[in-house]
Parts: sequence; structure tokens; C-alpha cells
Amino acid sequence: MTFSLVARCAETGMFGMAISSSSPAVAARCAFARAGVGAVASQNVTDPTLGPATLDLMQSGMSAPEAIAEVQRRGRFIEYRQVLAVDAAGRTAIHSGPNSLGIWTQAQAQDVASGGNLLANDRVPQAIVDGFLTSKGHIGDRLIAAMRAGMAAGGEAGPVHSAGMLIVDKVSWPVAELRCDWTERDPIEEIATAWEVYKPQIDAYIQRALDPREAPSYGVPGDE
Repeated sequence: MTFSLVARCAETGMFGMAISSSSPAVAARCAFARAGVGAVASQNVTDPTLGPATLDLMQSGMSAPEAIAEVQRRGRFIEYRQVLAVDAAGRTAIHSGPNSLGIWTQAQAQDVASGGNLLANDRVPQAIVDGFLTSKGHIGDRLIAAMRAGMAAGGEAGPVHSAGMLIVDKVSWPVAELRCDWTERDPIEEIATAWEVYKPQIDAYIQRALDPREAPSYGVPGDE
């Protein structure tokens, strides 16, 4: 009931992930990233503890493949889980348990990995990976392009209702965390619309946190 990707921008070192599902609020349970460390998706019959656990292992010095191998060893009911990871060197790894739902498959390359379950067909993750690799620009633009490619390849077996996109950079908090927790429309396009609004303001919001004296005004009432 979910398809996603985790990715690293080789030029900037940013990490991001994007995800969509027929279930509500999928990004609240499944999206994890840490600046300088990596990005993780924990999905299928979801165990949200696997996201931070995988990031902790990579932060301790493990590669993405080593961290996923350790999660496979430690995880409870791991046969029900899908976990995707990308690390600071762009190495990727995926665990897809044999009890993943419906049509499930995965694809990966340097800097990007994709996986899904209850898919319309087994080509969706590879389409997502290809969509990321062939796109240009900000990692947020590339995440949207990849998810659109996944939808164009068939997406989920049924309609998707929620989506999310998470991006981290050099600061300790997400520089973008956009979610559509439920819609009868296309949640990926809802996220894409939010991204177009938010993207020009990312640097200003970071500056406001680091030193508001240097932050630009956006003309809100009382803001001079």
C-alpha cells in the first residue's frame, strides 16, 4: 500500500525521501532523515522504530548495507517490513520481507533506492529510480519527478490518498517537511504544489532560525 524513495544529492550532500500510500498520514510513520547521515523509509506493515534505529547505526559508522543487515538481525517481525536506506557516501540498501503485501519489489542505484508494496506492477520502483537519476535541479524537484514517474508507471494497485516529502541539509532540523495526510485527489500533486510555494522560502526560514536579524521580510502584517 506504499511506494517511496530515499535519495542523496551528490552535489549538495542533502538527503531526502518521498512517499505515498493509500493509507492516511503515511509520512508521519515512515519518513526519516538526518543531516550528514542519511535517509530511511520504514514501510509495509510499518515499524516506525526502524527508521531512527537505521539512522543511528549509520551515524555510528555503518554503511547503509551494514545498517540494513543489522536491522534485519535485530528487527522484530522483520519478515513483514520494508526498510530502505541511503548513507552519506550514497550507498543504498533495501530490506523487503517475504510477507510484504501484494506485488512488492525494489530498485536501487548510487544515491537512490525505491521500494513498494501492493503495487500496480513490478516496474514502479525502477521507474522511480530512473525518474530521480534523469531529473535535474534541487533534490526536492527530483523527488517530485521520481514520484510522478512512479505514478505514471502505475503506482499503487488502488488510489493513493496521502504523501510526504522530507529534506535535510546542514542544520539539525528538516529544511522541508511537506505532507498531505489525506485527499481524494492526487496527494503527490498536492505535495508538488506545496513544494513550489515553499521552495523559494527555504533559505529565509533557515536564516530566521540561525539569525533573525538578517532574515528577509515576507510582508506579513506587523512585519517591517
